[in-house]
Amino acid sequence: MASLETPICDFGWKAIDFNLLGVDGKRHTLASAKGENGLLVMFICNHCPYVKAVQDRIIRDVNELKQHGINAIAIMSNDPADYPEDSFENMTLVAKKLNYPFPYVWDETQEIAKQYGAVCTPDFFGFNGQFELQYRGRLDASRKEAAPADVRRDLFEAMLQIAKTGRGPKDQIPSIGCSIKWRAE
Repeated sequence: MASLETPICDFGWKAIDFNLLGVDGKRHTLASAKGENGLLVMFICNHCPYVKAVQDRIIRDVNELKQHGINAIAIMSNDPADYPEDSFENMTLVAKKLNYPFPYVWDETQEIAKQYGAVCTPDFFGFNGQFELQYRGRLDASRKEAAPADVRRDLFEAMLQIAKTGRGPKDQIPSIGCSIKWRAE
């Protein structure tokens, strides 16, 4: 399992629309997911130890960000053929068990991950209300295990700034995680 870092934020890059099936049985798009002040697009999965280490923090931050007009959506783009834990059925089970406060959708063709340039799980894309990218960094200092509870909440603070000003912080620390599990071509 290769660990990768995300590239630097391409400020102003416009979010690409999608129409993906969620574990709730509904189809989700950029417009349906967006909050008044922005949208956090997260590429996550079920099996990755980096994601598992911070699931509770992602849920906490998303719940708090909703109060500031920032919504979130999680996209699972891995090929479940080699990683059955990432199947749609298991996505549904995980979302219910953890009571995800955001749509959890399947990028079955992997096209959305490719269009976004997603490289790892977790990979975070923070957009302002005009769907302009303002954050492409880490959740916090966690790795394969959760960092201490009192660490700086990089993602949360960046998204709060975006909610208030429409702009993300200039300095951002890349996210790190497991590589996206691409289909063999």
